[in-house]
This record gives sequence, C-alpha cells and structure tokens, in this order.
Amino acid sequence: MEKYITDLIYLIGSVSFILGLKMLSHPETARKGNLYAAAGMVLAILATIFLDPAIHNIIWIFGGIAIGTVVGWIAAKKVKMTAMPQMVSLFNGMGGACAAVISVVEYTRHDFSHGGGAAFIAIVMAGLIIGTVSFAGSMIAFGKLNGNIGDKVFPGQKFINLVILIAAIGLSYYLSTQHQPENTLLLITLGVAVLYGVMFVMPIGGADMPVVISLLNSFTGIAAALGGFIYNNQVMLTGGILVGSAGTILTIIMCKAMNRSLFNVIAGAFGTTNAAAAGDGAAKGTVKEISISDAAVLLAYSKKVFIVPGYGLAVAQAQHTCHELEKLLEEKGVEVKYAIHPVAGRMPGHMNVLLAESDVPYEKLLEMEEANGEMANTDVSIIIGANDVVNPAARHDKNSPIYGMPILDVDKSANVIIMKRSMAAGYAGIDNELFYYPNNRMLFGDAKASLQKLVTEVKAL
Repeated sequence: MEKYITDLIYLIGSVSFILGLKMLSHPETARKGNLYAAAGMVLAILATIFLDPAIHNIIWIFGGIAIGTVVGWIAAKKVKMTAMPQMVSLFNGMGGACAAVISVVEYTRHDFSHGGGAAFIAIVMAGLIIGTVSFAGSMIAFGKLNGNIGDKVFPGQKFINLVILIAAIGLSYYLSTQHQPENTLLLITLGVAVLYGVMFVMPIGGADMPVVISLLNSFTGIAAALGGFIYNNQVMLTGGILVGSAGTILTIIMCKAMNRSLFNVIAGAFGTTNAAAAGDGAAKGTVKEISISDAAVLLAYSKKVFIVPGYGLAVAQAQHTCHELEKLLEEKGVEVKYAIHPVAGRMPGHMNVLLAESDVPYEKLLEMEEANGEMANTDVSIIIGANDVVNPAARHDKNSPIYGMPILDVDKSANVIIMKRSMAAGYAGIDNELFYYPNNRMLFGDAKASLQKLVTEVKAL
C-alpha cells in the first residue's frame, strides 16, 4: 500500500515539475511556476522519507535539509542581480556534486558477488563523470564570472581535452566490465573527470559564458536523471530529464546565437581566438560625446526608440530608472521597445529577469531577430551597458574573437547613444567599432546616475 501511495505522490510531483517548467516561460507566471515545482519536490522528499521502509537515518536527513535550506535561503536573499550568474553556477555545481557523490556511494556499496551488474555500474559511472564534470566546470565558471580566474589557453588544448574525455570514458567502461570493486581506479576516474571539467571551461571566456552555463546546467540534469535510474525513482528521473533536456535545448539556442558549434563547446575550444588580434581591422575615428540635455531632447522628440540593456545595467542596478525613462518617453508619444540579445549579460535570460524585476511589460522585450527587423526604422537606439553584442566587427572582422556572432544591428538606427563609464572594452576584451561610427554618440558616466539625469531632463521638456 505504501508503495502505491509513494508512486502516486511521485506522479503528482512529476506533473508539478512539468507545469512549473511551462509556467516559467512567461514572467507573469514564472514565480507561481517556481512555487509549484518546489511544492512537488517537497511532497516527493517527504514521501520518500516517511514511506520508504529502507530509510532510517531521519535525524541526519532533516539535519542536512535544515542546513541546506538556511544556507540557500540566506544566499538567495542576499545575492545581488549582478552576482546572479555566479549564484546559478554555484548552485548548479552543487547539484552535479550530489550526483557524483551518489555514484561513488552506490559503486562502493554494490554487491559484485552476483555477476558484477555491468549495466548498473555503467549508469553509475556515467553519473559520476557527468556530475563531476558539471561540478568542476561550474566552480571554474563561478571563478571566472566572479573575476577570480582568468582565461587559460595553451597550444593543443582542444586535443588534450578530447584525450582526457576519452580516458574518462575508457576507465568507466573498464570498471563496468569488472566483477570486483576497483576503488583505487574509481578515484582515478573521479580525478580525470575533475580535470576534464576544469580544462574544458578554463579557456572559455567573453560573451561565450552564457553557453557554458546552460551546458553545465544540462549536465547536472542528466546526472540527476541517471540517479533516478540508479534508485528506480520516478520523480528524480522526471526532474533530471526536464532539466537536462531544457538545458540542452537552451545550449543549442545559445550556440546558434553565438554562431558556435556544440562540438567546440565540449572540446573546450570556445572563445580561444587571440583577443589581441581583434580590432586590427576596426574603423578607428573620432569619438563624439553627447550631453544629458541633448540626449533627452533627441529621445523625447523621436518616434521610435530601442533600449538595448547589457551587464552594465545590472551593475548599476538601474533597471527601475530605465523603466521610468521608458514610461516618460511613452507619455510623450514615443514608441519604446527593448532589444534583447540571447547572450546579453552573464547567463541566459539575465536581461529578461532584470527587466521583469522592474515590471517592464514582457511584450516590449524583442528577441534579436525581431528587433533587427525594426532597427532601420528606429530613430534612436540607446545602449545601456552592452558592448560585445552590438559590435559591428562581428560582421566583417575575421580577426575578431566574436567574428560571425549574430549581433543587434543598432548601427542601422538613425542615431545611437552608448551609455558607458569609459571607453573600456567589454567582457570579450575587444574594442567596439561602434564607438567611432558617425551616427553614434557616447554618454559617459554611471548608468543609473545618467538615467536619473535623463529622466529629470525629459520631465522638463
């Protein structure tokens, strides 16, 4: 009877995951969808604890839950929007570590006296490798996003990464064919997987990081699904499949947005072009500035304005002021929309979440393809903290690390205003040709302070 009740609760939990994921597709329902999925997970955990007769260490389990809940709650409440990508990487890495620990535990406690169980060990080893790679890679991604780790590239790294990956797979295959435990070899395999996780993320940098985050997220989901196979746990399997498939689809979308191949991501050859060579073909010229008052007049008397947000908007925490400017311009009859590049910010959807926080209507957020179709008929594109995703070098400069990456065609607007603190390069570390274009004007200063001054000036017009 208990098994049937558990299965029913697992079914309810699985349905809640699916509904929650569906509701995450729109900002208006995303919060509720998150709560639905969380409620389903709580039900599944409680059913497992209280209805599975094999579980006895209740105190240890609830102790771990209590510690994790407190730490996670405090971290989530205190994290700034600028540090959200790091938080995502850290939490994702913890999921991969859990999957790896499960694999290690289940391997060491497996009974090899009845034929070895090659299929079972193969699943365990797959969970070990994928979970470990996700953990190690996520920790490196965290360090990079937090500014603690730089990009490390050396000759032959792509080939070496593939050799390390093949070695990890080969060791896993060997262990799955043995009829006795090989704990020393298991630890070696674990170490090789850690090395691969570090090596394949280490050279990646610049605007490529959102792709890596989504890929590592898919790894964690796959590892969790393998854990579901190990324990014959339907809700764990369903949750892992949903996360893994969603992460994989998002990775493919990100790769398309960056004009990269998924193979190069896995091989660790992503973003390894010499940034120093970039900009050699850049069209240098005179940088023209614009005053706050002139920018306010230009915006207020336009018919159509595109706002292009980037990581600088998050750093300045200026999303609310940006929304205020948008509403003021609309009151003056200006059509205002937001152009969102798929990899703007430091993680997939970073700008969407940032703007949703300030109650910007979802319908005003245009994806790159749709926004580019309207750029030629736009009076002003105002770029707030974005850099690499609007750099025209991506279209023609073959020496540029971002060559071939689809960008927002803001340079086709009648006027461009770039809001930046200085002429410093963006996250990819390359010069932006747009700075020198004749239709561009630079508005230097902190994004929030500049937007607040623009709001004041527009109000006075």
